[in-house]
Amino acid sequence: MPWPLIIPHNATFNQSAVSNMDFIKITEQPSPYDNLDRMSTAEILQAINSEDRKVADAVARAIPAIERLVEALVERMRRGGRLFYIGAGTSGRLGVLDASEIPPTFGMPPSLVVGVIAGGERALRSPVEGAEDDTEQGWADLAAHGINERDTLVGIAASGTTPYVVAAVRRARENGILTAGITSNPRSPLSLSADIAIEMVVGPEVVTGSSRMKSGTGQKMVCNMITTSAMIALGRVKGNRMVNMQLSNDKLVDRGTRMISDYTGLPYQDARRLLLLHGSVSEALKNFNVK
Repeated sequence: MPWPLIIPHNATFNQSAVSNMDFIKITEQPSPYDNLDRMSTAEILQAINSEDRKVADAVARAIPAIERLVEALVERMRRGGRLFYIGAGTSGRLGVLDASEIPPTFGMPPSLVVGVIAGGERALRSPVEGAEDDTEQGWADLAAHGINERDTLVGIAASGTTPYVVAAVRRARENGILTAGITSNPRSPLSLSADIAIEMVVGPEVVTGSSRMKSGTGQKMVCNMITTSAMIALGRVKGNRMVNMQLSNDKLVDRGTRMISDYTGLPYQDARRLLLLHGSVSEALKNFNVK
């Protein structure tokens, strides 16, 4: 079946069959390099770089599914909906990372994009034994945030089989929540459990099964694409500039000042005073009547 796979919202299938289906885990296939321990440092780095070059092409093939997700997500956000990421291990950490960058970059509340990871905050730094195998905790963690049918849930799992993630996505879909799955394995349980399957098939890893590498890179790229395009659609970017960024340090104050100076023609110090008075480039420009 061609990628990306898109599952109709009213699709039906045998859940136990999906859980136990026999499919090829590309993420577990042997590395194309069988002598890493005998390579020089330069050879190892070249091998990693060579494999990393394949990631962008794999993500490009998933753009139709990403587009469908973003357009539905923006529509829901305009009605007060939120975006949730859920994952375990590296996948969970990448979701939390993307969520954490939305407030400072786009000036949105931290409740708009929420990252949920198996094992909770402790799992951001250290593995939590057995957390990813719990089929009930994922939905419980989402329910603690009051997830509802206006929201969107994106499950992230390189293998597409992580019980914590797959079970949570199934429960969310059963409750009328738009769901998507980011995975590196086509036709995985995660793909078949979600409304929208984002399958960026990057191939075997340099170190066999180490999905923190190409799969993790691809996941980060996809998350960047989802939230950045959504924030642009929601008016949080002007031209190509982060006019709603939080002024959390001197570098960002300087960046904002230069933006205002460019848009208005004001001298640097006047632009800086205007920025600090209104708290963001966007508000400063509004009050200066710049559209």
